[in-house]
Amino acid sequence: MVVLDGTIVNIALPSAQADLGISDTNRQWVITAYALAFGGLLLFGGRIADLWGRKRAFTTGLIGFATASAIGGAAANEAMLLGARALQGAFGALLAPAALSLLAVTFTEVRERAKAFGIYGAIAGGGGALGLILGGFLTEYLDWRWTFFVNIPFAVIAATGAFLVIREPAGSRNGNGLDIPGVVLATLGLVSLVYGFTRAETDGWTSGATIGLFVGAVVLLGAFALLESRVRSPLLPLRVVTDRNRGGVYLSLGLAIIAMFGLFLFLTYYLQVIKGYSPVQTGFAFLPMIAGMIIGSTQIGARLMTRVPPRLLMAPGFLTAAIGMLILTQMQTDSSYAGLVLPAQILLGLGMGTAFMPAMSLATYGVQPRDAGVASAMVNTSQQVGGAIGTALLNTIAASAVTSWVASHGAQAATLGKVGFANEAAVHGYATAIWWAVGILLVSAIIAVTFINTGRQGSTVVSSSDEQDQATVPVLSH
Repeated sequence: MVVLDGTIVNIALPSAQADLGISDTNRQWVITAYALAFGGLLLFGGRIADLWGRKRAFTTGLIGFATASAIGGAAANEAMLLGARALQGAFGALLAPAALSLLAVTFTEVRERAKAFGIYGAIAGGGGALGLILGGFLTEYLDWRWTFFVNIPFAVIAATGAFLVIREPAGSRNGNGLDIPGVVLATLGLVSLVYGFTRAETDGWTSGATIGLFVGAVVLLGAFALLESRVRSPLLPLRVVTDRNRGGVYLSLGLAIIAMFGLFLFLTYYLQVIKGYSPVQTGFAFLPMIAGMIIGSTQIGARLMTRVPPRLLMAPGFLTAAIGMLILTQMQTDSSYAGLVLPAQILLGLGMGTAFMPAMSLATYGVQPRDAGVASAMVNTSQQVGGAIGTALLNTIAASAVTSWVASHGAQAATLGKVGFANEAAVHGYATAIWWAVGILLVSAIIAVTFINTGRQGSTVVSSSDEQDQATVPVLSH
């Protein structure tokens, strides 16, 4: 539900805009309201999960998300829709880290953990593309409101399953008080950062508002880091992010998401605008990527996780995805789906699925149970910030490439015609931005190799004590 909602509303947005009379200026807030609430409140949501208990946070997040979805589907005006989206983001920020931390504290036996995180990695990686399929189908054959209502049965089934099945391990909560100043600084800092990239996409990187938001984010997050090093019960214990392996996961995963979100954007426009696909056809065109992610995560990553070090899955995974991206840099207005897009998507899916699975597991592997929520929240935060950066950065690069191409190829306008000339310029912009995505994935692979030095995730369990309590954590085999 959480990952779906990052993309499912995109395809429904034109219909919702026309139905509710939303202006072109305000339509971006249907996406931005969700992103800001979700990205800004993730660390807070992870800490609440540690404090309340993950099962309670998970079911509360499900019920709240479903309620917000019902409000969004029933929206009678712009304000009601935007409020519902912000509410979805807020409950999503509670639900996402609770779900991941439940896996972390529940599945401690290595083979079961590999299976659980294989499935989770496939869902996390393929959910965005699946949102495009579902969004296109619901919008074209039912109504845009069903992109919201569809969450309700998902939430009911998940909440029922959680109530009947989930048994959270005893003694895994963090009963320390809530770091309110840390909550305020982290939330404002992350909101400023995510919104800065959103404004960069619309206003440009050199506008006063964009620069001001970035400066504000640096100051707020810097103050947050300083505060966390000094308070007794920090919102984000620095031991979570200063661990070399977890830090490498957060950084490499965030960069990979930058490349992936940019690709979703450009490939959607390429298929719909250049190739003339309908929303439903565009959604189904992403199926090979989803299939590749599922296979890469559950059949490659999960099977090899107990046999090889994580970096030997993550780095080749990112490189395989980069090769898929490299194929897409050769796109032309007349390129065929079977000859170009299909093989690229298969490689992208296999590579990302293989890399995501050990990354998701390693991000919470060996963490003290009391820190599982915030460690999980950091995974989601790196993805959310990466998605915001990817959309803004690569879109800006594409727009600049289009402007340069138009200026240097003006003579072709007469021979290509208005539509043909515009399409050629757009495809050049897409290809240029995808070249940058290739480079970003290569950097992700380098980070995975150099930062992540742990051995394979073995099956031995040892007791590890910290300053306040005893925690049972899996040991890493070297």
